[in-house]
Amino acid sequence: MASTTQRAPARAPRTRRLGPSDWVGLGILILLLGVGLTWSKWLPYWDKTQTLTETSIWDGAPLFAVAGDTMSLSGAWDFTLAYVLAVWKALLVALLVAAAVDALVPRDWLLRVMNRRHLATQSLVGATLSLPSMMCTCCAAPVAAGLRGSGVTRSAALAYWVGNPMLNPAVLIFLALVLPWQYLGTRIVVGLLITVGASALIGAWLSGRVTDAPAPEPDGPVRLGDLPRRYLRSLSRFALILVPEHLALVFVIGLVSPWLTGLYGLDAQLGALAIVVAACVGALLVIPTGGEIPIIVTLLAAGVGAGTTGALLIALPALSIPSMVMVGKAMGWKATAAMGIAVVIGSVLAGLIVLALT
Repeated sequence: MASTTQRAPARAPRTRRLGPSDWVGLGILILLLGVGLTWSKWLPYWDKTQTLTETSIWDGAPLFAVAGDTMSLSGAWDFTLAYVLAVWKALLVALLVAAAVDALVPRDWLLRVMNRRHLATQSLVGATLSLPSMMCTCCAAPVAAGLRGSGVTRSAALAYWVGNPMLNPAVLIFLALVLPWQYLGTRIVVGLLITVGASALIGAWLSGRVTDAPAPEPDGPVRLGDLPRRYLRSLSRFALILVPEHLALVFVIGLVSPWLTGLYGLDAQLGALAIVVAACVGALLVIPTGGEIPIIVTLLAAGVGAGTTGALLIALPALSIPSMVMVGKAMGWKATAAMGIAVVIGSVLAGLIVLALT
């Protein structure tokens, strides 16, 4: 395996001074991030935190309950509607931001920010930039795909993608208020191992096997009048490709979720192997931000063991089939599959840690 200190191949060969259109593009990106995240994430999470501080009780049932107890088209449709209502704000902001990164932000400037010399540093940068956006894995996917398409290295783009759900500061606060301390500590430790460690290792593994992002020439001058056209073209491309793909896969997950989520009594039947099953199943399912919390609360109340719920603590939010499909082409299918394996391994580790600490 290649060293994680290997020089990143995707740094721009030279840079240019930012022009007026570049500053306008950066300003639009900052505005979209500030206004969009305040509307879709920061204010709702602030209200949720205030409520949990007073009650320490999570209000709401697991989203999968909407799909019913048996597989049906109506249950899948109800699940899809409930999921869309839960994530539409964040998904809209993600598409707007992804298009801004693709069309408005100077590419050489973006590479200077994210494509650092060492792969581990790239992962740290991607993880750090993921903290304020606090998206679920599917909503982070368009932005991560846009970063990768703009020339950001795999390590940085992967870290941004999984860092959003794994290191979400609001969800960490929710965990501290609702679940025992073992879950919060395990989430932080294993989340960092996956986000920073696995992203860097995957980048190192693929650096000599698969061509990384090309080193693009600096963007040429862009007229201010061209910015709306560039932006709308990118936004249309992201929306027309990713949104139907996303909704179709969510519907499929809703259709099979009554079968996939049958974890009650699994501990008694399989013993320690239940942790592995929970890790594999959880990595396939799609949930909104924080959706793992009511699932874990419900399973604990039903007597499901700490090992199984500890595995779901990582597997449920980190990845899903829709998010992996959405980033697969941009990240490369080998990198996407490798991250899936890393999440399953990390989930098993999390289950063992929570079980040992309980």
